[in-house]
Amino acid sequence: MFVVDQLLLLGAVLILLGIASSKFSARMGMPVLVLFLVVGMLAGEDGIGGISFDNYALAHGIGTVSLAIILFDGGLRTSRRSFRAVFGPAITLATVGVVITSVVTGLFAAWLLELTALQGLLIGAIVGSTDAAAVFAVLRGRGVNLKKRLAATLEVESGSNDPMAIFLTVGILEIMLGEMTLGIGMLWFLLVQVAVGIGGGLLLGRLAVFTINRVNLDAAGLYPILTAAAGLLAYGASASLGGSGFLSVYLAGLIIGNERLVFRRGILVFHDGAAWLAQIAMFVMLGLLVTPSRLTGVALDGLVVAIILIFIARPLAVGVLLPWYGFRAREVLFVAWSGLKGAVPIILATYPLMLGVEGAGLLFHVVFFTVLVSAVLQGWTMPPLARLLRLQSEPPPQPPVSLEITSLRDIDGDIVEYTVARNTLAADRHVRDLRLPDGAVVAMIVRESEIIPPRGSTMVLPGDHLFLVMRPGLRSLVDRLFRPRREVHEVPAETEFPLRGDTTVAEMNEFYGVSLDEDPSATLHDVLLRRIGEDRLDEGSQLRLEHVDLVVRGMYEGTVDRVGLVIHQPQPDQRDGLAGSG
Repeated sequence: MFVVDQLLLLGAVLILLGIASSKFSARMGMPVLVLFLVVGMLAGEDGIGGISFDNYALAHGIGTVSLAIILFDGGLRTSRRSFRAVFGPAITLATVGVVITSVVTGLFAAWLLELTALQGLLIGAIVGSTDAAAVFAVLRGRGVNLKKRLAATLEVESGSNDPMAIFLTVGILEIMLGEMTLGIGMLWFLLVQVAVGIGGGLLLGRLAVFTINRVNLDAAGLYPILTAAAGLLAYGASASLGGSGFLSVYLAGLIIGNERLVFRRGILVFHDGAAWLAQIAMFVMLGLLVTPSRLTGVALDGLVVAIILIFIARPLAVGVLLPWYGFRAREVLFVAWSGLKGAVPIILATYPLMLGVEGAGLLFHVVFFTVLVSAVLQGWTMPPLARLLRLQSEPPPQPPVSLEITSLRDIDGDIVEYTVARNTLAADRHVRDLRLPDGAVVAMIVRESEIIPPRGSTMVLPGDHLFLVMRPGLRSLVDRLFRPRREVHEVPAETEFPLRGDTTVAEMNEFYGVSLDEDPSATLHDVLLRRIGEDRLDEGSQLRLEHVDLVVRGMYEGTVDRVGLVIHQPQPDQRDGLAGSG
């Protein structure tokens, strides 16, 4: 048997064991990364597999590629709305919070473990960041759905704090090796890392969206590969220019994931699978890298670092920063406890090994033990803590099916899925009475496990999943029908929305929040006919009212078939008027 045959067999077995352990993890409530690490340790030189692996340079390479893939997938799945909503607290924790956590952990570690200040700060920098994949794998695996603002803060913070930990680690290592000075040199290094990382991520993300939607590939399977290449390009280009490749790849994913893409669902499914494969490969490899027999010798030191990190440094950083953004005490407590560690600290712990720093082997195993303690202790207790602090929200109902238009071209339309809640305008109405705008149709209704072909007489019930096909630009109008009544917002101003001519004045008020001083039972055709006059009513005719414009966009046999609704801000001297088409 060739060596490559043996490697393929071994790789397949380890991946299958990793996947099986993830299923076991969900049942036991144990963080999946712990079981991936255990699989690697069992396969290692002290385990039943007996595999000897001590190539730290290769481990660093595999870890870097894996982290880039995981961060890119995280960016793809982070909504721009969530990112903007929690930008302040999340980025503050991801930068200032990491610095506070690292410094406090490092100084305490140096004091208690009798290390030099730089050695202690190096340990603090290595364990300073949190792991997004670990945090949400634990919560989702135990069925915990956090409130939106809290979940978004944790997601953005843990997805964007790795660059700061990497910067601190590399900076301290270069100071220890005499290649950088503490002060101006380190500040300049930070500025270059951040500036190039942000610039590269935003630029290459935009370029990737433009390319993906216009390259016109013949094979659908090439689009996910093209997207992956764009993410790796963002990392490689920024890192080669001295910037933070991890910050760049995360931002590139954020830009790409929030734009309209050709073959979008296929791209997301591909990267979800790639991220899982990267996690399995990385954690199993890191488990192979560690020598379990050496963990007992560093257990006390690792436990000391873990206690400082979990009970002092992280709570101090979060407690100082988050209250400034209006977070309540119980939310601050939960975020402080959610500093779950993952692969990044272990990957960073290979840097001193590759550079030949004195005591690097001991440091690596201390960090590994610290990550294990964090993953087990915090990972097991996060879900019950969220329930105890009453920070859960009802998870959104998931439809048992999905509907997608698969196209190799950019199409002028959207497919949007809505779950009908009881307190929405759409609940307990017939499809024909929904008064959807022109250009939006109900494509499918799913009720429990049954697919119901939509007809005008079909009743829409609470709990139904509706799939609507609509033209771009109609989303804000259609959203009003499916949002809880207390969350319904005004229709955006100065945007023309297409309505049917048989929509009544009462329906205009009920569904779209537009009030007209007319008979509630009158249709838009009736209003336009009375105000403009039969002889002047034609396509293009416009009726200007106090708050809205009604524009005739289509007629059929003398009847107004389609009407454009334009909402504008009322002017002090504005009066009802009209402008005929000729």
